[in-house]
Amino acid sequence: MIETMTQAQLWNGPAADAWLTMQSTLDQLFEPFETAMVDAVTEVGARHVLDIGCGTGATTIAIGRAAAGGGHATGADLSVPMIDLAKQRAGLCGVDARFIAGDASRITADAPFDMAVSRFGIMFFDEPVAAFERIRAMLLPDAPLTAFAWRSPGENPFMTCAERAAAEMLPPLPPQQADAPGQFAFADPDRVRAILANAGWSHAVLTPFDAECTMPVAALDAYLLHMGRVGIVLRQLDDASRAAVLAQLRDAFASFVDGDCVSFTAACWRIDARA
Repeated sequence: MIETMTQAQLWNGPAADAWLTMQSTLDQLFEPFETAMVDAVTEVGARHVLDIGCGTGATTIAIGRAAAGGGHATGADLSVPMIDLAKQRAGLCGVDARFIAGDASRITADAPFDMAVSRFGIMFFDEPVAAFERIRAMLLPDAPLTAFAWRSPGENPFMTCAERAAAEMLPPLPPQQADAPGQFAFADPDRVRAILANAGWSHAVLTPFDAECTMPVAALDAYLLHMGRVGIVLRQLDDASRAAVLAQLRDAFASFVDGDCVSFTAACWRIDARA
């Protein structure tokens, strides 16, 4: 069985390594969500936006470009290596985007924000109520939240395919609890509404949001080798074992391949609420 890690260990260790390595591929893969977040920001005319779980900074930079009237975006993430790369990217782009490394339940910022957004960054909170309380405290009264989180594993076969296909060839993975931090922690809409209500948010609305995500087929092996819990295990195997598992995974993912493109539907929630 692979080692169970805390979220801080994961996102400052193997998960950070994976996202740093796969940054350009993941930016392309999840671009539909970046576009939706920028649209949400421009729709309300937000000027100072907090991007929760900003990762390597693509969404924060895009929002910084779109922020109204000389505004700016601030990205926050638990991962120090990812924040370091985000700062470098923003500097190279010349965008007024700022970054904070730290736990969402404890971070501080210089000024109140008039909007908070997140692309797949809110499902990993160790203490979700405390995190949303802290986020709300950094926003102006009645400021909007727009966030995206995965719906159920059953609705996302691409995201669960690797663990199913490789199960018989790998050591057992730690069981995942539905309410524990992780990719599908916000799949239950009632749980999400309760967390937001307990953290003092109002007008919470969860709307199904399905996006078509694509990446080059040439990037598939690297994706399988780096992403998710299977990726962590694969990097620990000897060369022969790794090659055997990768061959099995390529066969399992064949249904998502069309020519030189890999595509799938990301079944998510769009979560809107008011501080």
